[in-house]
Amino acid sequence: MVTSATLTGIAGLTSLVLAGRGGPPVPIEWGSGPLTVDALPRVVRVAHRGGAREVPENSMSGLAAAYRRGTAQVLDFDTRILGDGHMVVMHDETLDRTTSSHGPVRALKLKDWRSVRLRPKASVPGHWRAEAPPTVAEVLDRFGGRIVLMLEAKDPESLRTLGRLIHDRGLTRSVFVNTNRPEVARRAHDMGLIAQLWRSAKQMRTDRPERWASYVDLLDVDYKARDKDLVRAVRSGVPRVWAHTVVSPAQRDRVLALGCDGVITDAPGRLARHAVRRPARVTAPGG
Repeated sequence: MVTSATLTGIAGLTSLVLAGRGGPPVPIEWGSGPLTVDALPRVVRVAHRGGAREVPENSMSGLAAAYRRGTAQVLDFDTRILGDGHMVVMHDETLDRTTSSHGPVRALKLKDWRSVRLRPKASVPGHWRAEAPPTVAEVLDRFGGRIVLMLEAKDPESLRTLGRLIHDRGLTRSVFVNTNRPEVARRAHDMGLIAQLWRSAKQMRTDRPERWASYVDLLDVDYKARDKDLVRAVRSGVPRVWAHTVVSPAQRDRVLALGCDGVITDAPGRLARHAVRRPARVTAPGG
């Protein structure tokens, strides 16, 4: 039952939101539900960590900029678990590389996390202020249902907590849950989540990806892999095969020619400015 209506600004846009009992506000633009993976185009661009060559990685301001610019159809971010069980957005096990603090992420509680400040790279274009890194709940609440999201469960034991955050917001068809471990991808699938599995070029040399087709929704492959390994992934029966971490038009065009239907990129703006060159479809030797 709708009880009130409010206006909220999302990444520079204004949306009418209906607030109902027993759940978070639901944006009117959802229609009968949130934006889901079924709305994605045939070829997809993912802003890796928000587009880490163009914005401060895994930051709220960076994700908001990527959303506002519209150069990617999916926003990617990494997740870690704090010592008190709260889920936060961070790639590394420690704070050292991307913040002005030091030490392991897991040593913190939420009250400590609030005092951490991200340190934007000097190489990132534009002017960015130091800011608090977000929690996973904050990112889901700001962008969930407005754009498809991709999150990596860096700590596999956090999967149940992540699943609850996603289920509680009605976003099970709007968020890819990524891992490098097939057994974690299977657990994600069994929890009713969209399971994504990433693999390195080295792993792909001996992988048999057809074994995962029954529970992996997205195979996330290394663009540096051999042609025949990429083609084997494309032919595995997994519904989607996207390549990481692409930064140049030439890298993108190669993986698309081999049959991938998406790219995960640190430079979504750069790729958006360069049209795809479509050579004859590549057939890998022996493939």
